[in-house]
Amino acid sequence: MTDQAPPVYSGPSRVLSGVQPSGALHLGNYLGALVKFTRLQHEMDTFIFVADMHAITVWQDPKLLASQVREIAAAYLAAGVDPKKATIFPQSAVPEHAELAWVFNCVARLGWLDRMTQFKDKAGKHKERESVGLYTYPVLQAADILVYKATHVPVGEDQRQHLELTRDIAAKFNHDFEAPAFFPLPEALTEGPGARIMSLRDGSAKMSKSDPSDNSRLNLLDDADTIAQKVRKARTDPDPLPATLDELKDRPEALNLIGIYAALDGRSAAQVLAEFTGQGFGAFKPKLADLAVARLGPVGAEMRRLMADPAEIDRVLADGAQRARAAAAPNLAQVKKIVGYWGS
Repeated sequence: MTDQAPPVYSGPSRVLSGVQPSGALHLGNYLGALVKFTRLQHEMDTFIFVADMHAITVWQDPKLLASQVREIAAAYLAAGVDPKKATIFPQSAVPEHAELAWVFNCVARLGWLDRMTQFKDKAGKHKERESVGLYTYPVLQAADILVYKATHVPVGEDQRQHLELTRDIAAKFNHDFEAPAFFPLPEALTEGPGARIMSLRDGSAKMSKSDPSDNSRLNLLDDADTIAQKVRKARTDPDPLPATLDELKDRPEALNLIGIYAALDGRSAAQVLAEFTGQGFGAFKPKLADLAVARLGPVGAEMRRLMADPAEIDRVLADGAQRARAAAAPNLAQVKKIVGYWGS
């Protein structure tokens, strides 16, 4: 007699992702997330949220948070996410996220959270002073994903560990409550250009909203002059561009700029390098600046137009929240029944 293979989740393919409203979006967010969202919405059922619950794990000004949520939603729309195809909503407007997170808090193990490197990086030597939310937010992240039974999650390398935690929580829930394949084990989507855009000031550091230097990033709301100026000031080296990518492995700033050009132009880095081989950055940077302005300028202009009409953004968010709750509520109801809650 042979062992039977464990059951496999057989529900529909569904993608979920979100961005925190905790600072201005930049080129890395655009290429690493927003461009992917616009593609994925045509491939599978897509849920894109604004992660305001995650944002408050560190202090956010309550007077600004709602407008920051609208700004992220405006960026989604300006980048091409269609609210008729994808469900766009604020995380806090769907209470099922928090309800499922509590169940998962009782499934996840302390040892699992202790291994999360992002908390260690953010808390540093003063973890006792950090909020409990910052420590446990990977559990809420698991609930964000699994309350919709999402099967695919676009992630950067810095979030891969959290997705592994989500898979562990899903597997343990399925096992502990004898509900085989109830939750899927979500897969990471990391392929494609722009997965990791580095700082314009330091090619070894990821482009970040939290970098104190505004010149380290191209913000989506930067005007054309600012974009061109930041590209001109981007850190480089004195050597001309070589013929092969292997020759750039010890030149992180040069490699980053070639990668940015390739991602913006929809080509491979090798193709871009072939075009500019032998040229210096005095020739390359103006071409990159023109390309960045051409790609980001319309996105920034559309964001500004949308943000001037907050009522329209709120309409999109309210409609998305209603659709998200309609998808999440039946799954949470099943969880309550499986767990044994009264009245379920």
